[in-house]
Amino acid sequence: MNTKILHLNGDRLLATLAALDNPHRLRIIAALQSGGRNYVSQLARELGISRPLLHLHLQKLEGAGLVTSKLELSQDGKALNYFEVNSFNLALTPAVIAEAVKSLTTNPEP
Repeated sequence: MNTKILHLNGDRLLATLAALDNPHRLRIIAALQSGGRNYVSQLARELGISRPLLHLHLQKLEGAGLVTSKLELSQDGKALNYFEVNSFNLALTPAVIAEAVKSLTTNPEP
């Protein structure tokens, strides 16, 4: 599996860090990494959280490009939404932050 090195502008860096700033989302990434791709219902059971809550966290991770989804039909005709973690490498250094800040469009709170 090829690892994608993330070179993020300021706004994407914030979105990525925000997506990782939650213990549920870290557990989701860990479960998908160790267990491979999985569908929402099974993943919710494995993690011990509700499907709606899991779906919200998966949307945040997918929006940041950390996971991808694919809708597939099972043999009995049920639609299953499978998720898998994207391989990535996020190097967070002062230099990376300084470069990302140059393209930041989000205004800081007063």
